[in-house]
Amino acid sequence: MSELGGLKVELAHGGTAWKPCMIATEDIGSGTKIGALSHIGKDVVIGSNCNIQGMVYVADKCLIGDNVFIGPKATLTNDKYPPSGGQWSPIVVKDGVVIGANATIVAGVTLQQDCVIGAGAVVTKDVPSNQVWTGNPAKFLMTTSEYNKRREIDE
Repeated sequence: MSELGGLKVELAHGGTAWKPCMIATEDIGSGTKIGALSHIGKDVVIGSNCNIQGMVYVADKCLIGDNVFIGPKATLTNDKYPPSGGQWSPIVVKDGVVIGANATIVAGVTLQQDCVIGAGAVVTKDVPSNQVWTGNPAKFLMTTSEYNKRREIDE
């Protein structure tokens, strides 16, 4: 365990990150963890107690609320019609959102509170609160209540 000590970085406001990663913002809340090989762009705001797994890409100016989970290799973009020359459309992720591994969230999308995005989904439009969306393009699958019941059964 002591060998890993040099790989863990304490961030300004009580978050942690694992080397190597690129973090271009200091606006990261306490208790937030960022995995190795992640890219967090400029002017990104990340709330408290988030878990951002390894190899996640978060484009400049995206906003992430509290208690958000972002699975490995997820991508949050900000440029709907690249190259836009800086005409960004950042993503907004509200509190309690879960984003599965390898999901792609297209520029300008808002993920409302407590929604769940399935692994590999491509989200092209706003997702309402308390809904689970999957697929390419992502579509409604079930409510988060149904999702949580299924999780309890599988545990």
